[in-house]
Amino acid sequence: MSKIISVSRRSDIPAFYGDWFMNRLKEGFAGYVNPFGGQKYILPLKPEDVTCFVFWSKNYTPFIEKLKIIEEMGYKFYFNYTITGLPNIFECNLVKKETAINSLKKLSTLYTPKHINWRYDPIIISDITDYNFHIKNFENIAKELEGYVERCYFSYAIQYGKVKRNFEKFENENYLKIIDPDRDLRIKLANNLADIASKHGIKMLTCCDDFLLSQKISKAHCVDGKIIEELFYKNGFKFSEKPTRKDCGCTDSADIGSYDTCPHGCIYCYANINKKVADDRYLHHDKDAAFLGYNKVESDKWVEDVKRAQSEKNILNIETKVKIKKKDSNTTLFDYA
Repeated sequence: MSKIISVSRRSDIPAFYGDWFMNRLKEGFAGYVNPFGGQKYILPLKPEDVTCFVFWSKNYTPFIEKLKIIEEMGYKFYFNYTITGLPNIFECNLVKKETAINSLKKLSTLYTPKHINWRYDPIIISDITDYNFHIKNFENIAKELEGYVERCYFSYAIQYGKVKRNFEKFENENYLKIIDPDRDLRIKLANNLADIASKHGIKMLTCCDDFLLSQKISKAHCVDGKIIEELFYKNGFKFSEKPTRKDCGCTDSADIGSYDTCPHGCIYCYANINKKVADDRYLHHDKDAAFLGYNKVESDKWVEDVKRAQSEKNILNIETKVKIKKKDSNTTLFDYA
């Protein structure tokens, strides 16, 4: 059964690992490590195995030339494009906002505005990015993107344990205060941003903050079966929601990224524990390895381990079915057709 593949919540593959991704398509599979427990998996990536790729990036410029090849191979895809316009101190290794905007415009021209979710995410309230900053900043970006996007997804920074520690370290080093806005401020700012977006033909959708839902603001589904259906499956296809956190509306998908591999250096990132580790893994990554951020020798061993475990599991399942059938031939527990 084919799957929706997320590329990726855990790293910026289009910006930094395009060659690795293309090699995965050529070989027809990718490995990934579950960040919660370390279990390793192999995911088939042949065209018939992939319902749709959902790409995530802050910079598609290095990846655009690869999209035509991916499309010609028979794959379907759409884009989550994050453009926040935050000062570089928060996102230290990003391309300029103008570069990202131009890249988004090119994507929209090559495909359609319906293929793109503009993500103004996360919203950080601080001494230098206060309410007025976001009003002006959002207006500037929305004006540039008018006609090129139809949807804007947004959320406020969520202070997970490691993100909170990063914020505290950032505040101490830069003599800045990051504010966790109260509910009233969140609602007020969100509604004002929605008014600005509407003026430019853009619909606002909130990611994981259902208390913000209103006539102006809809619920976001960053991985969205309905968008995929509208773009590629006019006769429909089966999909179900599988939230990744509270109030998440995402459709079930599998992610092939790895933590601690993105060198963007965003202080709000939950996928990087250590910036130096992420930088090192990027600089020394092996584009021929099945697992992102690991060397080929280690990766090849894991591939064999996973295949062996799956083979043993299949044999065990067959033996179990046979034993149950012999035990009670009058009771049908499995469909052998």
